[in-house]
Amino acid sequence: MKKLCILFFALISATIHSQTQNTYPLQVAQSIINWKGTYAFQFSEHNGTVNFIKGELSTANGDIVGGFFEVDMTSITNPDYEETGDGPVAHLKDPDFFDVKKFPKAILVITDVIYFEDSNDHKILADLTIKGITQPIEFWPTLVDGDKKILKTRLKIDRTRWGITYNNKLKNHAISEAIEFDVTLQF
Repeated sequence: MKKLCILFFALISATIHSQTQNTYPLQVAQSIINWKGTYAFQFSEHNGTVNFIKGELSTANGDIVGGFFEVDMTSITNPDYEETGDGPVAHLKDPDFFDVKKFPKAILVITDVIYFEDSNDHKILADLTIKGITQPIEFWPTLVDGDKKILKTRLKIDRTRWGITYNNKLKNHAISEAIEFDVTLQF
């Protein structure tokens, strides 16, 4: 019986150690978030970028199993208006939108990944914290390339779930509740 127990624990130990677990640090300079906000009833939009501070992606046996990412909310840009200075960036940094003085970082933590082997698709579940408010989100990467260590995704969030609202009710209803993100992560 003693030999059987030793063999059992040896097999469990070998199984645990045979899983290849890796953590890949985010290459911040090569990674980017492009954002887009639109008006509710017009064919007009604002767009720009926001930068990462740091992040990492964890895998086990080649499958994504977790990760976290910190975003520098003070880095919000809107290139179309940089020369004139009359774009939305200053207002986006104000307390009614992202309140970047009080909340300079947004954080995304991957909580679960569902892998669909037949189609090689990933459904990523995560907690997104903006303005100190954490809400669950889900997104589907559009590209996962393990050889090039790159992940791309597009997603939308409802800004009102994080208290991101215009300080004017009429103007708040004039802009779409959705904020779109086009994200490239390089590891």
